Amino acid sequence: MGDRIDELDDTTTAVVTFAESAELGRYQSRLQLPFPLLADPDRTLYQRFGVGRGSLSEVWGVETLRMYGRLLRAGRRLRRPVDDTRQLGGDFVLDAEHRLVAAFRPRSPSSRPTVDDLIAAVNCES
Repeated sequence: MGDRIDELDDTTTAVVTFAESAELGRYQSRLQLPFPLLADPDRTLYQRFGVGRGSLSEVWGVETLRMYGRLLRAGRRLRRPVDDTRQLGGDFVLDAEHRLVAAFRPRSPSSRPTVDDLIAAVNCES
C-alpha cells in the first residue's frame, strides 16, 4: 500500500488497532505504516462499524491457512500471535462529512479487500 499512497488523493488514512496505546510503538516499527496508528482497546470503533469476532472456523479456515502458506513461501516470517486472533478487521471509507460510503467487513483474514478495492472506493468518493 505504501508505494501507492499517491493514488489516495487528498484523503486522510488511519489504521485502528484494538491494542493498548502502549503497544502502538511495537506495531508501528513492525508494520512500518505510512499512516497514523490509533488505539481502540475497548473496541468502540469496531462495535460502531459492526466488526465483531469470528468463529474459529471463520478465522482459522482452509483459506486462511492457505494465505499463511503463501506468505511463508514468499519468504515472510510469521510471528506467534499475541492479540485476539478471532477479532475480525474491517476497512472503511468515509466522506468529508464523515459519512460511511464504503465498508468491507470480511469474515476471515484471507478475504480482506485488495489495495485496488480500497483505492477505487476512495477515488470513487473524491
